[in-house]
Amino acid sequence: MAGGSIIKFLVNGGDATDAFNEFHYRSERAQKLLKHLPKRPAPKDVIAEQGSNGREDLSKAFANLHQELVLEGFFEPSMYEVVYRNLELLAIHAIGVYFVSLGSLPAILAGLCILGIGSGRCGWLMHEGGHYSMTGSINIDKAFQIVIYGVGCGMSAGWWRSQHNRHHATPQKLQHDVDLDTLPLVAFNARIAEKARSPIVRAWLRFQHIAFIPISCLLVALGWQFYLHPRYMIRTKKKFELMTLIVRYSLFFGLLFRDFTWTQAIFAYLFYNMCGAAYIFTNFALSHTHLPVSNPDEYLHWVEYAAKHTTNLTPGFICNWWMAYLNFQIEHHLFPSMPQFRHPIIAPRVKKLFEDHGLVYDVRDYFPCLADTLKNLADVGKSAGSYSKSL
Repeated sequence: MAGGSIIKFLVNGGDATDAFNEFHYRSERAQKLLKHLPKRPAPKDVIAEQGSNGREDLSKAFANLHQELVLEGFFEPSMYEVVYRNLELLAIHAIGVYFVSLGSLPAILAGLCILGIGSGRCGWLMHEGGHYSMTGSINIDKAFQIVIYGVGCGMSAGWWRSQHNRHHATPQKLQHDVDLDTLPLVAFNARIAEKARSPIVRAWLRFQHIAFIPISCLLVALGWQFYLHPRYMIRTKKKFELMTLIVRYSLFFGLLFRDFTWTQAIFAYLFYNMCGAAYIFTNFALSHTHLPVSNPDEYLHWVEYAAKHTTNLTPGFICNWWMAYLNFQIEHHLFPSMPQFRHPIIAPRVKKLFEDHGLVYDVRDYFPCLADTLKNLADVGKSAGSYSKSL
């Protein structure tokens, strides 16, 4: 399993076979390490109870689908797609810089908003690199991710990989999915909100559905950019990542904002950051946060995690572009190493797999799903208020 915790996952009662295979599809090193780990035959009663997490039929069907998709070339990258996505980023940033250079307040605000969208789209593309599904080369994808995430978002690729893969392994699972550990800024589930002891935090949570898009997303981004991620880079001696931050802030404050006062430059950066953070964090929230959680001692099948804890957004040209094909979140969670632009093609086959095994293939329209997400935040916030009254 990702993060080097396959043994812990299996010993604690779950079968990590599918997770390991999907995460490390391209990694010869991971396969070699697995072969050299100490091993012993599992007792037959353990295999009977825990093998395939109780869904041998589902495991076989999923393995068959995976093999079919491999043979049909769906895991192969497309250099055309790589070039297009990178040229798109350059174009968006060039347009944003042009508008800022015009100098009028409306033009500057428009330019900063465009640059914010560009930053968000850097987040989408670095996500592809972080899953090694961009070029087919792990080393090249890592380098792409470091540069795009560092210069484009001011964040650490190494930190992202270590945290995001844990989320991917067990989405919406308490004590396992790091994306649930969001206090004090936000709580996506009532069982997380219960942990808030401070009256200030509980009061904040009661208004989190209002604050989430314009304020909370920005605060998360600032916390990552100026504390959590630089601290990780320094602690783990990520010199290349630190260099990308130097490039980023030289471009912003040395070039783009060179004619601004420091006060103007700071406010401009905050507005740009607010646009970018709201764009990407809100869209990511649509995929999971409004769905139920599973218990720490509950072991679902790899496919069941995608079915019970993941939502797709209705496909279409605009939505596919806006979310960089991650509106096909179910397919992405099943096949994280597959280039994301291929997800629309395989979606009918995934839906058929779900139907054949009694699983719900959850697809929602974009704006109703956004409403579901904000309503969930409001409901969880109310539960935090009710909990505070009982103390």
